[in-house]
Amino acid sequence: MSLPVLSSVQKVIAQSSRVFMHPEAIEPAVRRWGSLETGHGGWRHPCHFFDGTEETVRWIFVLDVLNHCFWPDIGKPVWTVTFAGSPWSGYWGLAAALKRAQEAGMPLTSSSFLAGMPEETLRHIFSGEGEIPLFEERLFNLREAGRVLQSQWQGDFVHVLASAEGDAVREVRNIVDAFPSFRDEACCKGETVYFWKRAQICVADIHAAFEGKEWGQLSRTEELTAFADYKLPQVLRELGVISYHPELARRVDAMELLEPGGEEEVEIRAMTVWAVEAFKEAFRTQGREVTSAWVDHWLWQLGQEDHFRKRPYHRCRTIFY
Repeated sequence: MSLPVLSSVQKVIAQSSRVFMHPEAIEPAVRRWGSLETGHGGWRHPCHFFDGTEETVRWIFVLDVLNHCFWPDIGKPVWTVTFAGSPWSGYWGLAAALKRAQEAGMPLTSSSFLAGMPEETLRHIFSGEGEIPLFEERLFNLREAGRVLQSQWQGDFVHVLASAEGDAVREVRNIVDAFPSFRDEACCKGETVYFWKRAQICVADIHAAFEGKEWGQLSRTEELTAFADYKLPQVLRELGVISYHPELARRVDAMELLEPGGEEEVEIRAMTVWAVEAFKEAFRTQGREVTSAWVDHWLWQLGQEDHFRKRPYHRCRTIFY
């Protein structure tokens, strides 16, 4: 049993007509930026919950049910949450909102609480400046997750992991099979393309949080692929590793919405996964054994620097990233 991500995106790459990869740019990028220690920095962060128990596993699951699409519509304020006296936005805003709720005594990881989540309660959890995008979809997915846990997994996400017996690939497959909102797939030219971004990052988060021990003691984590989102392509484009057809470049730079599951979006994500694999091999030629997840986080961290924000990222309203 393996992940079908690489084999499916390879078919997209072979026929890509809107997104192009430039392998000759990879080695120079590694030489210039690869020495920066911006790889996976671990789980410890003011906005991350960790108590060393199964409760952390449950909290991470809730986090990754909701971990997608944080950018605002043009002219709207960035959704921002205040926690521990500091403002947080994007992914960190989500983590801060959930940790704030946890510390306030909200039973955030209870499957019955999730299944019956009142709209006003979730709005209270997300309260801050502006509004989190796709609120209704997030509410639906939380309720669905709670119902699935109750009907199939004795009401507890830890059983989803336990059934995989410490195999990271099986954990990803269990999540995708059980929870429709994690079923991150598309059809491109008659072929199914598998990305499974949030399912993979959920497993990677658990592995990182427990530092490879206890619930994080997993085999086959090296088989996880890139977590294809909207930030990595922005960085890859600035590095010259990928480029867009002029019409697609115009649309991305004009911040026009791309259709979820459309060929343009699928090609961008597929090329992102493929480029991360190429970077992984480039690091290995330098004697650095890294995983796709490490490269993913390295690129994501580069994307937090102004140098890589000169042009917009592609915009697509989706629950998958």
